[in-house]
Amino acid sequence: MTKVRELRDMGEEQIRLVWKDAAESLFRLRIQAQTEKLASPSEARKLRRTIARCQTILTQRGLLKNASVHGSATGDGHDENSPQQEKHAKKHRESGRAKVHATGKAGVAKKREFKKRTQSGT
Repeated sequence: MTKVRELRDMGEEQIRLVWKDAAESLFRLRIQAQTEKLASPSEARKLRRTIARCQTILTQRGLLKNASVHGSATGDGHDENSPQQEKHAKKHRESGRAKVHATGKAGVAKKREFKKRTQSGT
């Protein structure tokens, strides 16, 4: 617990230095783990947690550039307005494989026609 409080009291540059030192130490520890037996295997876990704490604090302060590493800002992994989503939607519209949204009996006929068209390759 004291490490979290210590990190929160530090400035941006100090946190980045702690992060860099922990990352370098973790790298050396991983190399050492491949070549010989580690004296304290739990040290890797401590270093990973220190790195995560630094990233979390910088993200909370809004200082970390790539804060959304694992998805969108909403956290659900889907961003409807992202350039990637638009690119795929455009690709499917051009190829004729866009989803058909129709209701009622006419919609069923359209879905059947769409299915035939996509299966035949035309």
